[in-house]
Amino acid sequence: MVSGEYEIERELKFSNVEHSLIREKLRELQAEKMGVPVLEDNYIFDHKDQLKNIGCVLRLRIENNGGIISFKGPPTFKEGVKIRQEIETRVENPYKMRKILELLGYKVMRRYQKIREVWRLGGVTIYLDRTPIGNFVEFEGMGSEKVALRCGLDPENAEKKSYVELYDEYREQHPNAPLDMIFENEK
Repeated sequence: MVSGEYEIERELKFSNVEHSLIREKLRELQAEKMGVPVLEDNYIFDHKDQLKNIGCVLRLRIENNGGIISFKGPPTFKEGVKIRQEIETRVENPYKMRKILELLGYKVMRRYQKIREVWRLGGVTIYLDRTPIGNFVEFEGMGSEKVALRCGLDPENAEKKSYVELYDEYREQHPNAPLDMIFENEK
């Protein structure tokens, strides 16, 4: 969702998925692949943990063709689906946007990367994400639950944590891991 308007994000995220099996199922369902996989570099901004403390996120995503600035409100969960307010808009120059945020007093608190492959089936967008800590699949939009079920995934088993929270858990088990969830060649 990138419209610049107030919207509600409805998301299901599953960890430890086999992307080849999900791709096969998406092809059977006649989902449309939306381009080639893209490296996303995500920066989480905050000021003295003000946003984190109320469950909100301010994120700048840098991609090969610009960036996206996103504000996400606190999440609620209904039958495994994460639901939250989301406001996003494209930015032509994400590096200038980062500077603006820093001049406003926000600092980069965390960074994470993923290689994202996007599919669409009706009103649902499916993201196959490869991260430094494993493969994930996200279903976003009205009807996410049905598409997840058709792909063999139970919405009740959806991951409730963000990538940052999942990486924090990973770091507890791997104390030598870097602070940020980035691919080794991107340091």
